[in-house]
Amino acid sequence: MKKDLNPYVFILPSCCVLAAVVIFPTIFLWYVSFTNYDLAVGWEKKQIVGFANYFFLFLEDKDFWHSLRISLVFMVFVVAIEFWLGLFVALLFHRRIRGKRLWMSFLIIPMVITPSIIALIWKLMLNTEYGVLNFLLASLSLPKINWLGYENALWSIMLVDIWEYTPFVALILYAGLQSLPQEPYEAVVIDGASPLQIFYYFTLPLLRPVILIALLLRAIDSLRIFDIVYGLTQGGPGNATELMSLHIYRLGFRHTNWIGRASANSILLLFIITLLTTVLLRILRKSEVKEGTT
Repeated sequence: MKKDLNPYVFILPSCCVLAAVVIFPTIFLWYVSFTNYDLAVGWEKKQIVGFANYFFLFLEDKDFWHSLRISLVFMVFVVAIEFWLGLFVALLFHRRIRGKRLWMSFLIIPMVITPSIIALIWKLMLNTEYGVLNFLLASLSLPKINWLGYENALWSIMLVDIWEYTPFVALILYAGLQSLPQEPYEAVVIDGASPLQIFYYFTLPLLRPVILIALLLRAIDSLRIFDIVYGLTQGGPGNATELMSLHIYRLGFRHTNWIGRASANSILLLFIITLLTTVLLRILRKSEVKEGTT
């Protein structure tokens, strides 16, 4: 029996684009991470050094451990706060409120602004002398805060990220709330369950797959954030906001031109994101299996 090749013909262009944009660059990244490629020296003089770049990162590069630590702290804080704020906003929009469409259009604004523009706007707002935030503090007779100083810069970047991506989480959770079946709610209301009991025992379990998807997307994005941090602080002051993406940029392009070591750092970031994705997807599959068996 002759095999029908038409389906493969239709997906061939997508496979070619995927290979050119994803597969080949990833293989090339792995290869470069095992070399001592330096932009200042040139591609022709590169040599295979094995795991030397990885040994350097783990044993000698203290900035790598600093960037890894603050990247994980950044991810945990922003994802947790964005989830709870997004859940609150989603629950608020799930109710009948006047002007819902208008308020939702305002909610989308932070998501559609270019991140570099967001960084410039917030850099002006966070200015110590002329920023609007310190103006509001002064109007309340409170002392000014050096928002982008060494001690506060990372928290200020978290604030900007939360402002930008909380609407994203809220819209995902709101879509999940809109898709929930109404029959269980009608039954538990008749049984006399309180709103808190309904939320804890019904809404959260039913919303769990959507919650995991929102957490997964935001965790991945927060680990690879670059544009907002670069626009606000460029990784400074010092290395206070040098997240892993900024550390890779500094190693490869800004100060040292060590492309091989920057590639090794990129592989480690890819490994962390892959591990996180695998864990969250397994949790998601387990929740789906439990729902299917109940």
